[in-house]
Amino acid sequence: MGRAQRRARRVHGRDAGAARVRHNGRRRRGRGLAMSRVAFIGLGRMGHGMAGRYLDAGFTVTVWNRNNTKAADLIARGAIWATSPEDAAIDADAVVTMVADDEASRAVWLGPDGAAKTAKAGTIAIECSTVSYDHAREMGRELNARGLIYIDCPVTGLPDAAAAGKLTLLVGADAADLERARPYLTPIGSTIRHFGAVGSGTVYKLINNLMGAIQIAGLAEGLAIAEQAGLDMNLVLESIQAGVAASPQVARHSKRMVARDFSGATFTAALRHKDAAYAVKLAESLLAGKPLVARAAVEAYAQAKAAMPDEDEGRMIELVSRPKTPAS
Repeated sequence: MGRAQRRARRVHGRDAGAARVRHNGRRRRGRGLAMSRVAFIGLGRMGHGMAGRYLDAGFTVTVWNRNNTKAADLIARGAIWATSPEDAAIDADAVVTMVADDEASRAVWLGPDGAAKTAKAGTIAIECSTVSYDHAREMGRELNARGLIYIDCPVTGLPDAAAAGKLTLLVGADAADLERARPYLTPIGSTIRHFGAVGSGTVYKLINNLMGAIQIAGLAEGLAIAEQAGLDMNLVLESIQAGVAASPQVARHSKRMVARDFSGATFTAALRHKDAAYAVKLAESLLAGKPLVARAAVEAYAQAKAAMPDEDEGRMIELVSRPKTPAS
């Protein structure tokens, strides 16, 4: 029995004929395209658009997500649905993951039906999820030991940038590995920033998202003070937009917070809390002093997560902008 047959039987059971037909079909469709087969795992707000970019670029794309309804339009565009990460990784030249956290990442790579079980030696393993520093380094060691090439590659950008292939990719990898992975990175990112070895991309991503958490939590409290003091909020908004604190993040969220318009959520309170908590853990491992500002942001987002975990993070304003009662 050949290697492909053994893998098909492991994934689909003893009646593996259907699997062989499907995977042989993948090979025929990909023939003539260099490095053409990509498995994409995780079709959330960001992952869905990223997977679509590989289709646009002409790759044969196999997709998996816990909820297969999120894959329907991708399948209509030519993506192949996989029954598990293990199934998705069969014959893939690159496996790209975009999942929520360390636990989800470990499950889709190394779980009972994880992608590492069937990924062939030399497969490019691209972790676009925002995970902890320790996890990124551990996954690099684990997957490299299995013959895979691990690329630490969290991203920055909103879902519309993901769908347009205009993300910024924050890469931690050996330089030679990055060059091998580049054909799989250019479809999803307009900018690649190489920070160094595996884990370094994640370090910067956590710093970036921690600064965002601090800005947004601070903005919510500032706007709450203005509202409860009775200031003209249109004038406050105009002043913020023109002031020195008007980062792109502040400029975008200040409008939404003042208007209480949180349609089209792009980043949830639970995800921001997770990222800030990972950043605090990293800070505590590196800094002599306590990361007081970072801890305060984690506490603010812990409250938002408890109240509205899956809502847009900007709704934090609704928690903090409340008048003080005489008993308070």
